Amino acid sequence: MNFANDEGGAITADWVVITAGVVGLGALMYYYMHEPLRHVDEQSGQVLASVVVETISFE
Repeated sequence: MNFANDEGGAITADWVVITAGVVGLGALMYYYMHEPLRHVDEQSGQVLASVVVETISFE
């Protein structure tokens, strides 16, 4: 029963599970936020394209 009591790889298993959870949450956030943020990006680009920047002359 030494194998059942051995905890040598337990932290590796914990790290894999936590990392998989973080990657999964990131993928889920990307899936749900991709289109709304794309819409905001397009609107911001349109607003910035319509801005007129005055030229400054130091002559």
